[in-house]
Amino acid sequence: MADTPAQVIDLPPGPNPSRLVPEAYERDRECAIIIDNGSTNLRYGYNEEASYSKEPYERTNVAARFKDRRTNRPVLLFGDCVDADSGGRAQARYPWEGDVLLNFDALESALDHVFVHLGVSGDTVDHPIFMTERLCSPLHSRALTSELMFELYSVPSLAYGLDSVMSFYDNNVPNVSKPPPILDSDGLVISFNTASTSVIPILSGKGILSNCKRIPWGASQAIEYLHKLLSLKYPGFPTRVNVPPSSWMFQNLCEFSPDYITHLRKLKDPAEILKIDTIIRFPFTEPTQTEKTAEELEQAYARRKEQGKKLQELAAARRSEKLQEKENDLQRLLELREDRGRDNRKDWEAKLEQEGLDDDAALDTIIKKLETDLKRSRKKDVDEEDVVEEPSFPLLDVPDEELDEAGLKEKKKQKLLKAGFDARMKVRREKEKEKEERDAEERRDNEERERNPEGWATKLRQEHESTMLRIKERTRRKAALSDRKSAVSQARMKTITSLAADDRVPKKRRKVNGEDMFGADDADWAVYRKINTAAVSSDEDEDFARLDAVEKKLLTHDPSFSAEHTYSSINSKRSALISAFKQPYAEHDVEGTSRIHFNIERWRACETWFSPGMAGVDSAGLGEVIQNVLARFNEQERGRLVKNVFVTGAPAQLPGLSTRLYNAMRPILSPEMPLEIHLAKRPAIDAWRGMALFSRTPHFKKVGVSKAEYEEWGGERIRRWWGGNWNSSFIPDE
Repeated sequence: MADTPAQVIDLPPGPNPSRLVPEAYERDRECAIIIDNGSTNLRYGYNEEASYSKEPYERTNVAARFKDRRTNRPVLLFGDCVDADSGGRAQARYPWEGDVLLNFDALESALDHVFVHLGVSGDTVDHPIFMTERLCSPLHSRALTSELMFELYSVPSLAYGLDSVMSFYDNNVPNVSKPPPILDSDGLVISFNTASTSVIPILSGKGILSNCKRIPWGASQAIEYLHKLLSLKYPGFPTRVNVPPSSWMFQNLCEFSPDYITHLRKLKDPAEILKIDTIIRFPFTEPTQTEKTAEELEQAYARRKEQGKKLQELAAARRSEKLQEKENDLQRLLELREDRGRDNRKDWEAKLEQEGLDDDAALDTIIKKLETDLKRSRKKDVDEEDVVEEPSFPLLDVPDEELDEAGLKEKKKQKLLKAGFDARMKVRREKEKEKEERDAEERRDNEERERNPEGWATKLRQEHESTMLRIKERTRRKAALSDRKSAVSQARMKTITSLAADDRVPKKRRKVNGEDMFGADDADWAVYRKINTAAVSSDEDEDFARLDAVEKKLLTHDPSFSAEHTYSSINSKRSALISAFKQPYAEHDVEGTSRIHFNIERWRACETWFSPGMAGVDSAGLGEVIQNVLARFNEQERGRLVKNVFVTGAPAQLPGLSTRLYNAMRPILSPEMPLEIHLAKRPAIDAWRGMALFSRTPHFKKVGVSKAEYEEWGGERIRRWWGGNWNSSFIPDE
């Protein structure tokens, strides 16, 4: 298949593991260590001026402990080294589960990595620690984190801050060289985190945490949703579409649509989908193929042609054989039915039992079925045969007493031939009669069209619509039968189970013993797929023939019916849309089958922040949450908040977020109220930068908890300050 003019991108290889080189430890004890403990990435570094002028250290926040099979020694891996080892991938653990800090073994490994990399040696860490925590963090998580810091590392003081508020602080301080002691700005902070999204109002530099809101949807859920969309779109992809490629596609290709519904309506046109299509090529290996000479190709073609001819001859012989068998069976059963009135009841029942029949109705049913099958087969043969004269059957008029054994066999044979000839002549007469009826119906149809053109066209359009509905329903049922989880497939499986069971179970026992588990095993479904041939039925052939005839009449005599209204045109439009959404490739095209066409998923994965119900999450969207937060303030305070809507977090870097957020907030505000949306300068690291900035102010020493206060009040207690969580566990002010 030729490439469409779409952007083609090669999937980049995974990052190589970085080598850990500890820093030279020459720092004052007053120098604080800043740790942004994110769910995905861990950022850390000293708060001194030289360190703040550059970016913090960053590692993937994942650890793995396992025993190496070759050396039988314990191994500890952290960061991007985990993905480079198969044993590490199997034992990978994150400190966070969703939006809650739970795995403290992994947190301890992360902190060990931080202090070793920063060059801290010895049994204690003699530096103040400034660490992030989530909005409304559970007291249990904070208590265990404080216990690690004070009991294991013996830090002199520990302070907690909200990452979103510290990012707001970094972007709203007017003078970086001389930072003010406190924050006095107003704003509405929208923080896009890994596992959640929070909305925090800030007035006069203080977060009003009693009015904040959080929805359970973040970048990890959006990536997982994108992964499910791609897996559903490409179920048999050669290279398995796992989470890392989905994460890369989300970070580099996804974007927010200003109006998602309008954008979807625009993409109903296949040409529009092809315009925005992006092809992602996965690594593949081209199979080696040996080229054949022209002589070898000709010989292979001749062999295939000969084999096809032999198969056709075998099929024709087999059909003739089956037809002869059916004629013999029909003749035998007809002769048996003639004995119905001559034999007594007991002898008649014995003959039926010998034939494997239960009663007279079963005999009549089989005879009727054989006559129908023979009539259908002869009808096909009559079209191909010329009219022949009636052959002679001289032995039919000779009494059986005058014939020997060979003559009797010949007479029986001539009787069967005579019956077959009579049946073919009957079919021919019926075909001629059907042709006459069709001609008469055609004349009546023409008369009705001339008499009432509008009524005639309406009737044909209704017939056209009903026929298309029958074909569509039949196609849908076939597709459902191929899906083992569909209701139609399950119902048929139960029917097959009841019919195929050797020992029928009574209804009472069925209720007592519970549901039959036949079909739970894949071997049972192998039998089901084998019998589900989905052969084309005669009704389907008749529907297509009738549909073609109706469409020809409407195209000829109805000006309002054009080629666009035909079944083939409607079906081709749908096929064109599906082909644009997921372009088909031949099975032998290895390069084509190693591609992903990334189009609608680009906006669909991002729209879930504003409509979580798309992904099956029972939660309000971001626009509704912002409306609920703003409703808790008066008109003046609301104006102060929306004049500085601050967006932070790594997903805030995706294109189109500001416009989408503006379109969601503008309708819920009064027309005269100004609305300004500001993105963080560097959403991924601004929280760490804000913490490093604030830790160099005199007020930093007043927000931390010392070791003596920890021993007196416990690990759950913190100090109340504008950048931290507010709850009932506060150390009393001095």
